[in-house]
Amino acid sequence: MAARDTGCDRLPPVQHLRPGDHAFVSYGDDEVRWEVVTAFVRLGPARGEKALVLPSPGVPEDEVLARIDFPSRSTVRARERGQLVVSSMREVIAPDREFTAARQMSRLRAQTDRATAEGHTGLRAFIDMGRVRALGADVAVMAARETGAQALFSGRPYTEICAYDRRGFDRTMLAAMQRAHPCTLLERLGGLWSTRGPDGALCLIGEADAAHRTAVGRALELAPAQTAAAGRLTVDPTRLHFLSVGCAISLLILARDAAGHERIEVHCDRGQRWLLRRLGAGTVSRLVLTEVVRAW
Repeated sequence: MAARDTGCDRLPPVQHLRPGDHAFVSYGDDEVRWEVVTAFVRLGPARGEKALVLPSPGVPEDEVLARIDFPSRSTVRARERGQLVVSSMREVIAPDREFTAARQMSRLRAQTDRATAEGHTGLRAFIDMGRVRALGADVAVMAARETGAQALFSGRPYTEICAYDRRGFDRTMLAAMQRAHPCTLLERLGGLWSTRGPDGALCLIGEADAAHRTAVGRALELAPAQTAAAGRLTVDPTRLHFLSVGCAISLLILARDAAGHERIEVHCDRGQRWLLRRLGAGTVSRLVLTEVVRAW
């Protein structure tokens, strides 16, 4: 059992982020923007990490905490222990006033070291990049920061999400910033994204729940037509945070009915493999389940 790259490694669910990951997300709605940060921050203390939130300029700390806590107030203890901190980019680079990529990375590196010295397993930071722009950083400075930040992550217990408000950045800038990050997150929790890897594998990302069974079925229905010449199809659901029984059954129906295909290979994690086998995967002769072990 080994990790396999089907070309979709740039698209993990936020719940799968681990130390060393540097992710891009964009949003265009004042309500939607809280979904990713809430999931990201709540998972930090649960994994023994310290969480640092640098929200969009103009959003008061009380609102940030209220949004993250709703409805369960699950971060109150983390805040009391200093395990969740809401700050600003200006405070991070203080006492200096001018933003530079090197200065910001140096301070975040120090913040990571401080987190581990305090007994946490690492640091995860959510940075709304409107904060950086408010300090006067131009496009070139921001691009240099994003493409040259490897030292923050390589072999270090640091995880970061950089969030971009699509209403405040033009499309060219957003595309460049997305390319600069090793991975991209879905804007909404509970969303589903299907895409094809360079090797033709069908990748399913996000949540394949009952609400998305039709979309999953449609993606699976179209996939064999695109691989008919090869007679082989690979499906990779390992970037799903949730795979429902109904969607798993749709996958088995695909494997059973895919005309002209000698082999349907499914790259799956241990839980998905167990579910597919319980639903009868062993009775589909052309179906091969390959268990994948990933860093998360």
